[in-house]
Amino acid sequence: QVQLVESGGGSVQSGGSLKLSCAAFGYSESIQCMAWFRQVPGKEREGVAVIYTGGGTNYYADSMKERFIISQDNVKKTVFLQMNSLKPEDTAMYYCAADFTCVGWPINFHYWGQGTQVTVSS
Repeated sequence: QVQLVESGGGSVQSGGSLKLSCAAFGYSESIQCMAWFRQVPGKEREGVAVIYTGGGTNYYADSMKERFIISQDNVKKTVFLQMNSLKPEDTAMYYCAADFTCVGWPINFHYWGQGTQVTVSS
């Protein structure tokens, strides 16, 4: 069983930055893909960024490509999401997810964290 624990969410003004972290516990070496999703109440979950942990290849949703950076620390089994130039529309609950492959991107992953709230005020 893999457990994912997110941290780093909070409140920030428009134009500010936040860095989210996702630590994986009970980590299986079979996990090859980790991602960040976000969801606003009443809206569908949205894929933010994904990283292939085996090689570091990453992909981003178009609206976040120039502002967000996903990275990893394989030693600490942690994935990060650096969010820059934040906008009020980035306000959402952000979830870390992990899976054995990246084929579920951007729809669904096998393991999920509990989420961390990001609020951007104008």
